[in-house]
Amino acid sequence: MAKVDKKGIVRGKAGSVVYRGYREMNIIQGKPRKFEQTSASIRASTEFGLSSTTAAVIRQAFEPAYVHRDGEAVSRSTQLVYRGIRNSLRGSVGQRDLHDADLESLIGMDFNMKSRLSEVLQVSQRVERDEEGRLSVFMGALNAKTDLRVPLSISKPVSKYKIRFSLIGFNFRKEYYEYLEVKDLEFRWQAQLEAQEIRFETLPEPDQLLMLSVSLLAYSETRMEEGYVLLNSKEFSPCSIIAAFHAEEPGEYPTGPVNMELNEAQQTRGASFNNMCYEGNRLLRDLKRRNENITETTTTAMKKKATTKHRTEDGDDKVQFQIRERISFFKR
Repeated sequence: MAKVDKKGIVRGKAGSVVYRGYREMNIIQGKPRKFEQTSASIRASTEFGLSSTTAAVIRQAFEPAYVHRDGEAVSRSTQLVYRGIRNSLRGSVGQRDLHDADLESLIGMDFNMKSRLSEVLQVSQRVERDEEGRLSVFMGALNAKTDLRVPLSISKPVSKYKIRFSLIGFNFRKEYYEYLEVKDLEFRWQAQLEAQEIRFETLPEPDQLLMLSVSLLAYSETRMEEGYVLLNSKEFSPCSIIAAFHAEEPGEYPTGPVNMELNEAQQTRGASFNNMCYEGNRLLRDLKRRNENITETTTTAMKKKATTKHRTEDGDDKVQFQIRERISFFKR
């Protein structure tokens, strides 16, 4: 039964029609029906599910950096991860993950489209990686009065800004991510900064896929003990991924559930390590088992068919007829 809620939106089922609300719109759609999936559709749905859980891990890891994301960040990040995996030059559908993906799709991904980083922070940034694997960001000169496009609700009470560079290492096959290093560039609201290099001293592990984000944080000075209060909100919280690098040695796909156990290196930097709530490896294992079952069933059916055909050709199953004298039923 469909009902009208307090906002005047119809919700529920009426026959073969489903009514639901999205924001201020009333959406009418057909009732979902069951259908049999083909092997191609199963592979495609597995890859999209893998993209969804991968994007969820990325959003979770960068949450301290973006602070507030917009309502479309979930679908947008999933689509960008899916595009990167689809554009992979390594592995086929159902046999690849983000370690195989084209990471260019992730560069420039904003977590809050209401305040895009490229529009708010109008200063050049270039990321380089040296032979040892360490990253450096080369940022152009900045004039806080002219190069920051901040809404009046923020610029009026603001006392200082922070440009935060967050470097995170991911390994989706071992199901962990690590906060490697955070660099804050702090300055007053009217400051002018010269071009400079922001260098990360942390040497990433060879199995880590690297992502680097930049976010802008605005603060207002108060008389309280803390001194400053953060002004970022859902309407203003610019943060974007500006660089991504493949792991040198991502490792093999796990054959079973991964239970992260901290080794000596992880115990030294244990607070920065996080286990993923990641379902991607399970999806790939389930697809592999399904394909193996289909192959086994097909092989068995073909063998059975071949055996039956062989018996027929040998005459084992032929009906034997004896030739007798012809009898006539007509009188002469």
